Amino acid sequence: MTENPSTVRREARAPSVGAVINASRGGAASAPVEKCCRPAAKPLQRSVKNVLDFVGALVGLALLSPLLILLALCIKLDDGGPVFYRRRVVGRKGEFNAFKFRTMRPDADAILAADPALRAKFETDYKLQDDPRITRVGALLRKYSLDELPQLLNVLMGQMSLVGPRMVTAAELQKYGEFRDLLLRVKPGLSGYWQVNGRQSVSYAERVKMDVYYLEHWSLLLDLEILLKTPAKVVRAEGAY
Repeated sequence: MTENPSTVRREARAPSVGAVINASRGGAASAPVEKCCRPAAKPLQRSVKNVLDFVGALVGLALLSPLLILLALCIKLDDGGPVFYRRRVVGRKGEFNAFKFRTMRPDADAILAADPALRAKFETDYKLQDDPRITRVGALLRKYSLDELPQLLNVLMGQMSLVGPRMVTAAELQKYGEFRDLLLRVKPGLSGYWQVNGRQSVSYAERVKMDVYYLEHWSLLLDLEILLKTPAKVVRAEGAY
């Protein structure tokens, strides 16, 4: 039975960030992420976060509009296919379409369906290294996370936050187990704890632990720290593919 985040008690003292990651890598198999749910955030902090999200997304779209137009042209000229891809994901108020620049071939779904081994590998981590479906322009966009920039529109619409847990599909929710309800209590983020602490270089189980750690220890200061780290991580293309 799924635990209610508002009623479950804290069982243990919060582990350090390193302990969370090391445990998931086998360094301490007996030290799982604590089975608890962070108390409700202070309303004032949440209100400030919402305002910062709206203002940040608005300013970001205005400043980045020339780059967004250039990237859209590059995608269109590459293979003539659609510029945008709408990924159906889950959020605090249900499912919604997360906007992304298209990085895959128009027949990407058919390629995955025609190759059972490739599909099985994809369903393990919902990512593929050396993905045969990625276009030439798409590879560059993914390397520097430029394909995520259209999600500023989702932030502006109140569906996402500048910082938050990873956005996931309905099919991925099962991987969060007892923490499923905790994940659905907040908006997914354009950036997040996982993005600045490994990205694709960590397993899916580690991603889940990182998301839970972020949710359990959320603060405006933590969000600010993640935002400040994000540009450097993006420029270095650390853990991206």
